[in-house]
Parts: sequence; C-alpha cells; structure tokens
Amino acid sequence: MTDADDLMTRRRATWAAAEHTLSASLPTISARLARLATARPGGVDLGQQVDVYAGGIVGELEERTAELLGCEDAAFFPTGTMAQQVALRCWAERTGSRVVASHPMAHLEVHERAAYAVVTGLRTVHPTRAPRVATAAEVRALGEPFGTLMLELPMREPGFVLPEWEELEEVVAAAREREAVVHFDGARLWECTMHFGRGLAEIAGLADSVYVSFYKSLGGLSGAALAGPAGFVEEARAWRHRYGGQVFQQWPAALTALEGLQRELPRLPSYVAHARVVAGALREGFAGAGVPFFRVHPGVPHTHQFQVWLPYGAEALMDAGTALAEETGTCLFRMWTEPGDPPGLSVTEVTVTEPGLAWSAEDVAREAAALVERVRRVEAAGTAEVPETEGAAETERAGAEAAAPGPEPADPAVSN
Repeated sequence: MTDADDLMTRRRATWAAAEHTLSASLPTISARLARLATARPGGVDLGQQVDVYAGGIVGELEERTAELLGCEDAAFFPTGTMAQQVALRCWAERTGSRVVASHPMAHLEVHERAAYAVVTGLRTVHPTRAPRVATAAEVRALGEPFGTLMLELPMREPGFVLPEWEELEEVVAAAREREAVVHFDGARLWECTMHFGRGLAEIAGLADSVYVSFYKSLGGLSGAALAGPAGFVEEARAWRHRYGGQVFQQWPAALTALEGLQRELPRLPSYVAHARVVAGALREGFAGAGVPFFRVHPGVPHTHQFQVWLPYGAEALMDAGTALAEETGTCLFRMWTEPGDPPGLSVTEVTVTEPGLAWSAEDVAREAAALVERVRRVEAAGTAEVPETEGAAETERAGAEAAAPGPEPADPAVSN
C-alpha cells in the first residue's frame, strides 16, 4: 500500500466513524450481516428454499419490480452494466439497427469500458454534448438513423439532472417519430418522482424498457433489474445466461433489494425535499464565509443528490474535512476531485439520506463556513492536516512529499 493509499484509508475510516453525516457510509461486514439476518421485508417467506438459478425470492423481487414500474415483466441481473448491454443488444436485433443514440456523459459511455462496442458490437451517436438530457429538436436533427434512444434518468455526471416532464415526453415522441425504441437507464429512477410529479409506473411507461438499480438508492447489496414487455424480458433472460449472469444463488442481494423497496423507497421523497434545504443552506454558508466562487448544482436539486464546486484543491478540502470530522464528529463532505475544467476548482457529490434529515439549515450553513475556514488554514500552511491517529505524523510528511494521487472513485453512497 502506498502512502497515498494509507492516507485515503485513514480518511475514509474517519469519515465512516463520524457521528453526524448527510448520508450513511458503507457498513462493516458484521453490521451488514446483522442487518441481513434481521431483514423482514413484508410478504417474503424466509422459510422457503434458497433460489437456484433464479426463481424463489429472486422471482418475488422480479414480480415486485415489474408491478412498481407498471411493466409486464422484469428480470434480475447481478450488475447494471450487464442489464444495459443485454437491453441494447436485444433492441438492436429487434430494430435491425446497431446504432444507439446516447449522451457522451452517460453511464454507458463513461463507466462501462465501451462494452456496447467491444462486447455487443454497437456504436453510438450523440444528439447533444450539452450537460443535460437531449431535447426533442436535437433528437429530430440527428444526422443519421438510430434504432434505440437511451436516456439516463437522472444524468449523474452533469449533477444528477433531469428534464421537465413535458420535455421528456417530447423527447420520447421525437424518437418514436424516427421509428426508434426508447430505453431508460434508470439506475436512480426511484428518486425521480418528486421532480416529475409522476409515479414510477407513469415515468417508466414512457419507455420501451427500463433498467433500475437496487443498491444505489435502495441500499441493497447489489443487483439490478431490466423491465419491459414480457417477450423482451424473456429474450433478456436468455442473454443474461449467455453473459454469465445466471448466478446459482442470489438470495442475499434479492432479500436486501426487497428490504430496500419496503424501507427506503417510501423515504426517498423526504430525502429529495431535504436535499433542497441542504443545498440552500450550503449557498448561505459559503456566501457568508466570503467564498469568491462556489456552485451548488442544480440550484434546486432534482433528486436527493447534487454537486458542490469550490475554488480549493481537492487534497486541501479532504484534509480539512477529515480534521473536522476527527475533532467534532461531523462530516459534511467526503470525496473531492479536480476535473481540471475549469481549472482551480474541485467538485464533490452530495447525497442526503436518513442521517441528513437530522441536519437543520443552520447546522449545514455553520458546518459549510467551518470547512471553508479550515481549508484556508490548510492551504495557507501548505501541509496536510490529518487526524492525529497512530502514524499520522509520518503520513503527513509522506503526503507532503508524494505526488498527489489520481482521482478517487465517487463516494460509495453515489457510486456507479
């Protein structure tokens, strides 16, 4: 393990130990096992035999998902990447077109190692490069035919952004005019209902197929589902087997997914509502601290997740935040990265879940100002300020001498 790895490990341990956070850290293995042992999602017979190559509790999860999304059927997949590739492959064969219209900032392009091209033999075209969902006019103006329009809802990379409902309807209609099918990358579709003012079934009903995740917002161990017409889903199950997704037993993932549908899904609207309170309080705190430039994006969050941009280095921000978490037990932000465009700015992703509901606007504004004060001290000193734990002094010296580590993965609470 490098010095930089050791520093990041200690940072994460400090963040996880903080008593006051906006979202929960990933639990320890023992805590997860304890929760799994006590999981009692309504209507599930825990005395049944474990699943064997689907069926059983996995089948129950598929039925529940299809019902929630208003679809004829749904198939469980071990990963969302696999579900996406299977969906696009099936539609390519049905439409006769291997061209997918997508966004260059979509999960398909950024986080799946070009699997659509390397594994599935597809290619993509981009109606727009603007940091938002494409408009109907842009879909109509695309200069070549395509068989599938894939829309990520919400779009994570630009800030968990969504179009307005009427705009989404128009985009889907534009794709239909071009005789294309529509697939929703709805990994985080569960939390879109407040922004759209529509239920899950009505939202999913706009598309021909929908992929949803069970761990990003619902707190499941892993897994995803692909939902749509019965014949399409049956074909997807065949490709799931071919892609290696016919796992012998998946009951732990299915059990926690069902628990998430029961426990977290009804709470998501409250998280979204409070994220808007947190966003407003952050603006107040940064302005009061005299930050020369900052951005909370979107200004009114579309979901319970949003971005914060500050004019400080990522390492300084993480050092300052870690020191505050150690001293006060409060952790406002975790991971920061420096995209480089525009230069001199760092960005973090904020997720508000159950722990964040205890934060008042005043709490958020106060902690934002405290972070700014501390990061200014860190940058002025030009040295790392890390928790005074065993080996901290050695790591601090190493951190000052070593080259800055590359961009870290996003916080687990919002990982892809």
